[in-house]
Amino acid sequence: MLNITKEELKNKYKINDKVISLYEKSIEDVKGEFIYYDEVREYNQLKVLNALQEEGISESHFTNSSGYGYGDIGRNSLDRVYARVFNSESALVRPHFVNGTHALCCALFGNLRPGDTMLSVCGTPYDTLHSLIGRCSDKKVGSLKEYGINYHQIDLTLDNKIDFKSVEKYLIKNDKVKIVHIQRSTGYGWRKSFSISEIKEIIDFVKKIHPELICFVDNCYGEFIDIMEPTDIGADLVAGSLIKNIGGGIAPTGGYIAGKEEYVTQASYRLTVPGIGGECGSTFGVMRSLYQGLFLAPHISIEAVKGAVFCARIMELAKFEVLPKYNDKRSDIIQCIKFNDKIKLIDFCRAIQKASPVDSSAQCEPWDMPGYSDQVIMAAGAFIQGSSIELSADAPIREPYIAYLQGGLTFDHAKIGILMALSSII
Repeated sequence: MLNITKEELKNKYKINDKVISLYEKSIEDVKGEFIYYDEVREYNQLKVLNALQEEGISESHFTNSSGYGYGDIGRNSLDRVYARVFNSESALVRPHFVNGTHALCCALFGNLRPGDTMLSVCGTPYDTLHSLIGRCSDKKVGSLKEYGINYHQIDLTLDNKIDFKSVEKYLIKNDKVKIVHIQRSTGYGWRKSFSISEIKEIIDFVKKIHPELICFVDNCYGEFIDIMEPTDIGADLVAGSLIKNIGGGIAPTGGYIAGKEEYVTQASYRLTVPGIGGECGSTFGVMRSLYQGLFLAPHISIEAVKGAVFCARIMELAKFEVLPKYNDKRSDIIQCIKFNDKIKLIDFCRAIQKASPVDSSAQCEPWDMPGYSDQVIMAAGAFIQGSSIELSADAPIREPYIAYLQGGLTFDHAKIGILMALSSII
């Protein structure tokens, strides 16, 4: 580190000599990876800038509507900006989405009907979707299952690849499939996120069998990590959260859906009501934050990726198993670290909390979090509650005790947090 001495690291941040030595090795190893991601950042920054300019965004778009919110030009223009960024026909960007799962829910309920089948080709989806689908035997109320919508999943192969043979076999035999669900990020699994090229291969394969199927990508954690988004390579619909990558650490809440106009419109009818959809909904004065967050998002997302790359390298040097490796090409901001030890997992997360700018004095504990089947520990001392584009770490308390680290509004903060977390377990 150029502007902080080893003594300061030891005294202020309790980082021990072994971790400092690992740091010096790691930071040299990751320099080449950082050059690549800086090029991705620049490309996406210019893409967002162009979208804002093409829509003629001005201060008049930072609206503060109330009541019904009819004619909110800021809200409507932001939809068009997002559609440009995603190279899609339409987009729905709203603070009314309470989280990414809510956006996914509206997209699914809006486009599925009783008797239809949702097919997951990436195996088990993220935990919070289980209740939505109706997989939890005691939580079927309000789920797709209760509405007569079926769910089927095709597990990944042993090497965590798409099982194309099984996908083809199922699609040929079952004509009720309406949506093919693709989860870009790792979720609470042990696999690398699916790259844009892999997602394209899935979509092309599905469309060759049944061109009319809706290919829907859960894009959470993946925005701006590549120069293309899933909608650039054939996805019909994508959804995500504004308190992850695309909100830039500025958006206070919300989510988005983008894709073909027909499918986005159907999703909007689930967010509000049929016949009104996205034409209604006041924005409570948050439009400036949503625009500014989008503008910052390409830069902030890559700061988070740099933190993940550094984490992968230093944890690997410390003899922990990591996925992805530091020099793997990434498609999301998540870094998985396998501890095989419950106490080390908890101590690691607690140290990330201690390294936070907000609530650093709090000690996180495993708890029964809504939407999860296992107890979960979440370290998130963030300016925006639950924001996982800010430095955070979470984990289900189950074997083999894997922590999922993500975020970091600045690489410098992510770096210090990771050094503190590693020191706490060595």
